[in-house]
Amino acid sequence: MRELLEYLARQLVDHPDEVAVEQFDEEDGTVILELSVGEDDYGRVIGKGGRTANALRTVVKAAAVKEQRRVLVDIVD
Repeated sequence: MRELLEYLARQLVDHPDEVAVEQFDEEDGTVILELSVGEDDYGRVIGKGGRTANALRTVVKAAAVKEQRRVLVDIVD
């Protein structure tokens, strides 16, 4: 899931070398993925009205279903 999010984000931004994804595992089995990108690329990752961000979350959650895990995607500064 982490690699999938990182791959998708790298395809969207102008500076793919600045994409970073941190993964945190909670006690209840939830996986939290924090996505950070270059300062100029946040608009591209969030998208108009948050549509791109919601699409990223949907794709990653669909991948998590295969592994029977719960995943949260946060876009951080």
